[in-house]
Amino acid sequence: MGACVSSQEIKTSKSRGKLEGIGRGQRQAQEQADWCNNKQQSKTTKVINMNYGWLHEIKLPMQAKAVTSQNPNCFLCSSDSLYIGKCPTQVPPEEELQPGHIYFLMPLSQAHLPLSLPDLCALAIKVTSALGKNGVDFSSIR
Repeated sequence: MGACVSSQEIKTSKSRGKLEGIGRGQRQAQEQADWCNNKQQSKTTKVINMNYGWLHEIKLPMQAKAVTSQNPNCFLCSSDSLYIGKCPTQVPPEEELQPGHIYFLMPLSQAHLPLSLPDLCALAIKVTSALGKNGVDFSSIR
């Protein structure tokens, strides 16, 4: 979904918080490390309702069934478990939601439908829209 970039980053403005001359691989590794650290430090998780596009930030600890019991026609899946050609993996009811993760509340009718590339793109658009509406900094989310 992005443009091709050479292995060496073009000089950018320090005011935008980017380093000059850092290699693409190094930059991606640093961004990934920052993202992991932020996830570990977070005391909340985010749930995006795919029917309505709303985002709910949940204080932890909480089990998945606390969310799905309020939405009986839906299931919960983690953004980390979505792959092209695979059905979304449902989070077990007794599983604790993980800090810093993004979960999708999806209609049960989609539980056994393999995801396509357009499906994942639509999910990415909904995430961006939901996070943007709520004033959340999503610049480091992958």
